[in-house]
Amino acid sequence: MVSKVRSLGLKGIGGYEVSVECFLSNGLPGFDIVGLPDTAVKEARDRVRAAIKTAGLRFPVSKLTINLAPADTKKGGTTYDLPLLIAILAASETIKPPPETSAFFGELSLTGELRPVCGTLPMALAAKRAGVRELYVPEDNAPEATFAEGVAVYPVKNVSELLRHMSGEEPIAPAAVPVWEDSAEHTADFSEVKGQENVKRALEVAAAGGHNILLVGPPGAGKSMLAKRLPSILPDMSREEMLETTEIHSVMGLTSREAPLVTRRPFRSPHHTLSASAMAGGAQLQPGEISIAHNGVLFLDELPEFHRDVLEVMRQPLEDGQVTISRAAGSAVYPADFMLVCAMNPCKCGWYGHPSGRCRCTELSVRQYHSKLSGPLIDRIDIVIEVPALEFDELRIRKPAEKSEDIRARVNKARNVQRERLTGSGLDCNARMAQEQLRKFCELDLECEQLMKMAFDKMGLTARSYDRILRVARTIADLDGSENIRSSHLAEAIQYRTYDFRGAGGDETE
Repeated sequence: MVSKVRSLGLKGIGGYEVSVECFLSNGLPGFDIVGLPDTAVKEARDRVRAAIKTAGLRFPVSKLTINLAPADTKKGGTTYDLPLLIAILAASETIKPPPETSAFFGELSLTGELRPVCGTLPMALAAKRAGVRELYVPEDNAPEATFAEGVAVYPVKNVSELLRHMSGEEPIAPAAVPVWEDSAEHTADFSEVKGQENVKRALEVAAAGGHNILLVGPPGAGKSMLAKRLPSILPDMSREEMLETTEIHSVMGLTSREAPLVTRRPFRSPHHTLSASAMAGGAQLQPGEISIAHNGVLFLDELPEFHRDVLEVMRQPLEDGQVTISRAAGSAVYPADFMLVCAMNPCKCGWYGHPSGRCRCTELSVRQYHSKLSGPLIDRIDIVIEVPALEFDELRIRKPAEKSEDIRARVNKARNVQRERLTGSGLDCNARMAQEQLRKFCELDLECEQLMKMAFDKMGLTARSYDRILRVARTIADLDGSENIRSSHLAEAIQYRTYDFRGAGGDETE
């Protein structure tokens, strides 16, 4: 007897259909799984056998051959436990074969309980594309799977409940799509930050246009505090961004039954000891930090302490908004459209240039510290702002600062202007404007051209930094409600690139 059950698998961050075929034949009892299964899939034999017996059913005493098609694609994880069980029971005629419009996935416990698996949303979306109408998933995965829409998702607690449903004895009610709007308030607010108005302004510009930003200042000046409050002023996510981000987080196991959908822009802050593979993508083609931060923020604290290869691996994604990784398991292209936020000290001790004179670093050591950052990487940072140490009088201020809610309103207004302007281009913020959009929306009048020429000659700007100044000036103009870039907007944008990186980049070329 042969049976066939539809299931889903994961390849990278995308789902694809898998057919679980079961063949029962005469001969010595055996249980073989073919179709390039990994160890976790092979171990499903014991979980399925135990789950069938604990459900009070008879496990067939025959030679079982399970094929996972397509057979030339490597299968991994515990996703196939449930479809294996259904295929075996259907092949042994213990139950009726499920309809061709249904699909199953989920991990089994030895008692027949269903446990959640990673990658639910991308597999549910793949099921929708494949024409599946009924999708049976573990109960904890059901809220996430419902966001695929167009597919009836059945939350299953255990094998016995599923079999009663399939026999018509006790139907399971399809899961409803949960409310996905984010009504929660951010706990960290800009009103808690004393002083640093210039830095707050720079962060507002960065958030409005999606620009990369670097904060430079002594220890205790508030760099990390400011960066961690940046998510509270970032623009609202669209539904498409939420689903795209959730797919990545789901594959990495970062979603849950309580939070099935990513409704806030991700904020990733990896430690400086991470490897280049962890930043770009792992050996098993798993997304790296730059992809997990997609549509959000990647915060690198103590930037010069990161290994050089870790920083350089970000150069291509910062330009293209995606990363291509090639490993022994294959190759994959992942989205990596993130906002890079960095923080660093001006020197190794952190007090270079402070009026107290406590810095004892030599000019050579300062140059060596800055030279850890390559010129091409610095060139990809739109805004560099100094974060000065607070004076005593500033710390004594009792008047509350501007709330994140008010700043976020301006950011959302500016971002809406950008979306309307860039309609049809596939872009949604100024930081991603290509040459075509720069020529069309960033025209300079005579006064601005003279100012830009002077800055280009005196600061030794590159073509890339020239374009980035134009993008930042366009964002400042949007915040100001101006249709055209004026000299004041351009002057502020130029000011954000005046920090002196002593010896940064060395003799490295782009």
